[in-house]
Amino acid sequence: METAEFIRALDREGRSLASAAAEAGPGAKVVTCPDWQVRDLLRHTGTVHRWATSFVAEGHPSFRPPTEPPDLDGDALLAWFREGHRRLVDTLSAASPDVRCFHFFSAPSPLAFWARRQAHETAVHRVDAESARGRTPEEIAGEFAVDFAADGIDELLRGFHARARSRVRTEEPRVLRVRATDTADAVWTVRLSPEPPMTERNAEGAADCEVSGPAALLYLSLWNRLPLPSATGDAALATLWQETSAI
Repeated sequence: METAEFIRALDREGRSLASAAAEAGPGAKVVTCPDWQVRDLLRHTGTVHRWATSFVAEGHPSFRPPTEPPDLDGDALLAWFREGHRRLVDTLSAASPDVRCFHFFSAPSPLAFWARRQAHETAVHRVDAESARGRTPEEIAGEFAVDFAADGIDELLRGFHARARSRVRTEEPRVLRVRATDTADAVWTVRLSPEPPMTERNAEGAADCEVSGPAALLYLSLWNRLPLPSATGDAALATLWQETSAI
């Protein structure tokens, strides 16, 4: 997917998140994140949006932590979220393709990284907001394009879980395969060991466990918004993912 496509997805998903949050109300429970209410979801996502914006807008070269969200609630909190989302979309849309700033895993460019990362960040949290107003992740999965969902799987496996902080590890080498059944070229071979996972895309061969299903269901499952779909082989590896993969 191109950077402009990710920015459009970010725009769409953020507006949908805000609409779902408004309908649910700030005190509604977020079913997919049981420790959160909608106000927590808005504070978290709005903070992340402003954090991402600051790197691109300022060309900031190194990591800095997000700032604390303001002490807002109700309509004021929702307006704060919408303002931050709009500024992120506008900043990414206007940024030079060769902008240089901090980003935290490999990407064609910092701009490509932040557009992709924030599109998926916002899409997953939109699912959370929808859950607070009674929609299930299975319903919402059908609204994600196959290429977007497959890209989200790729970012998670080859981005987040390639980093040293990934806790998905095994004492002995094992192989987990993830296969999207509704698109070509969407197979990932995840090599597990005491070290961070190593993932290859479209590399076949023997696997100890294979998890398969439509890309959108896999996307939300691997982000722990749904149970994993069909698993064959050693189901303990699927359980390991569910227990240790939270970002």
